[in-house]
Amino acid sequence: MTIEKGLKYTKEHEWVLLEENVATIGITDFAQESLGDITYVQLPKEGESVQKNDSFGVVESVKAVSDLYAPVSGRVVEVNQPLLEAPELINEDPYQEGWMLKIELANDADVEDLMSADEYKDYVEENS
Repeated sequence: MTIEKGLKYTKEHEWVLLEENVATIGITDFAQESLGDITYVQLPKEGESVQKNDSFGVVESVKAVSDLYAPVSGRVVEVNQPLLEAPELINEDPYQEGWMLKIELANDADVEDLMSADEYKDYVEENS
């Protein structure tokens, strides 16, 4: 299991890369390993708003269907279009090619309760 330094993490196994006021979001290596082969991803459209902790989409695998939860509130400014045609990118490269959304933050404070890489590692170890 790979946990990238420099990212923030949620208890729902999403990762967040913060650049200025834009958050790039995906699911962690742990999440994609747990799900198995990912076969479908449903994501919001560019321009839509998402609310922190609300479901913004779905990821389906050979094992399960799982909701995706927004780690921050804001407006979707970009969707990883190749992912919609090739959801297996999440399995192959969850932190680079497998990113899902870019969200323009509505509230900078949303990131304050996200975990660091070390905190996420401890969380996964304690809850697996």
